[in-house]
Amino acid sequence: MKSRVYIFSQKKTCNSDEEGQILVDEVINFIGVSTTKRASIQRCLINDLNPNSVRKALASLRDNRDFIPLATSALARARADWLYGINMSRVCSIQGRKAGYQGVLSVGRVQTPLLGLVVRRDQEIENFQPKPYFEVFALLETEKGEQFRAKWQPSEACQAYQDEEGRVLSKKLAETVVNRITGQPGLITAATKKRKQQVAPLPYNLSSLQIDSARHYGLNAQQVLSTCQDLYEKHKLITYPRSDCRYLPKEHLNQINTVTAAINQVCEPLRKAVVEADLSLKSKAWNDKKVEAHHAIIPTERKLDPSRLSKTELQIYELIARQYLAQFYPAWQYDDRRIEVEISGGLFVATARQTVALGWKKLFSKSNGNKGYDNNPNQEVQQKLPDLKKGDVVQCLKGELAERMTQPPKPFSDATLLSAMTGIARFVKDPEIKKILRETDGLGTEATRAGIIELLFKRQFLTRQGKQIRSTETGRQLIQSLPEVATTPDMTAQWESQLTSISNKETSYQRFMEPMTNTLHDLITQVDVSAFSKLKGQGQTFKKQPKRNYKKRKKS
Repeated sequence: MKSRVYIFSQKKTCNSDEEGQILVDEVINFIGVSTTKRASIQRCLINDLNPNSVRKALASLRDNRDFIPLATSALARARADWLYGINMSRVCSIQGRKAGYQGVLSVGRVQTPLLGLVVRRDQEIENFQPKPYFEVFALLETEKGEQFRAKWQPSEACQAYQDEEGRVLSKKLAETVVNRITGQPGLITAATKKRKQQVAPLPYNLSSLQIDSARHYGLNAQQVLSTCQDLYEKHKLITYPRSDCRYLPKEHLNQINTVTAAINQVCEPLRKAVVEADLSLKSKAWNDKKVEAHHAIIPTERKLDPSRLSKTELQIYELIARQYLAQFYPAWQYDDRRIEVEISGGLFVATARQTVALGWKKLFSKSNGNKGYDNNPNQEVQQKLPDLKKGDVVQCLKGELAERMTQPPKPFSDATLLSAMTGIARFVKDPEIKKILRETDGLGTEATRAGIIELLFKRQFLTRQGKQIRSTETGRQLIQSLPEVATTPDMTAQWESQLTSISNKETSYQRFMEPMTNTLHDLITQVDVSAFSKLKGQGQTFKKQPKRNYKKRKKS
């Protein structure tokens, strides 16, 4: 019988992505598998540990040589990151030490643009100059005595008195509008009501779980990752946690009864939600085409006494379970209403969103007994609009002047910083680079983001002020010393584009590495040595391990 070597793509072996492929290829090289035997190595691509899925994967094995481009891409990324990080960190640390800073000034392709993001946000807040602006509202009354408010929409003739965002800066103009509309009749020029619906949010991947955990429970990314690892490895209550996917294979539909039964056992606050779930519903989450190396994070079929879980473990499990149960609830239905009123030649608009059926939102409402949890805590209370039609007449009881102040951007928190990493494209101006970043996973990966954020704290580049994440003086000086390309996501986007081309056999390892090493030499020379003169103090240093003294055993 001909011997074969099989490579399994999950559990104790490797993932079916670039990093997973290079790990297995390195093992094959290390153990010295001959060229002849390598031709018989086959790969079993398992995306789901459901028995039927495993059988299908075993029936459709792939030649491991088909995945050589993935390993090549991973090798290029690893070597480029190492070369870039070790050289840039070395030059910055040496210059910092010359200035009296006894610490490590590390630079990385991902960590440094992330630090730059926080530094620029802090500087924008500090340099912000608040300016007053004005809004005008009309308090309106219908013939039936129903009251509502509509907001003035300045015409083109008012542009000279507005800023670039359309806010009115002239108080005199706003006061003139208030006086002009008070006591005047208004004509309804348009009244629309559109019935809309929104389906349940998809199950979690790691980043979305970390963002919600920070928003609701104040947990940082590393706490969430560590807790998920315990729920996965120790308690076996959730599926693989380091997933970047938010979809589920259709095979999992066979497990919905046992999974929901497990939720009912483990999570007492969701027992009512389990009973009211309609397991005949099938959301858009069940999509085999969207599942690659891993599927979304969901509860397993395992039942466990909840008293064996810590408070944080229960919180994380409840988040995951609630998101899973939402797939078995109908869509949230609402009416978007808009009324346009003409008063003394000016246009006023009133809008409101009125819920028709809560659907899945019932699971996320505080009014439904979900202590400390609200799916949208910042949602404003909507006014109720009367039933009006075009041509109806209303009376403006009075005009109201609201004086506002422009607000600076908010400092980053754990939730917003993670959100920025996953949606980094919105911080880039170049349309080509923005497009590349939208097609990738943003800054870092699901598995590395928590570690990158923690590293910036350990290096004393970032600090916490309550729930806020702020840059330190050391972090700011480091960003100031580096060329701009090293502190923005642009270089990461360009690298990822080329690495994807290697995976798709569109370019080669050499075509990526040669220009990268040439660029690295230029970046090193662009480091601003003078910026290190202000660096003082003690950062994170590497302590030398004491030598161990080994005693020789006496011969028996």
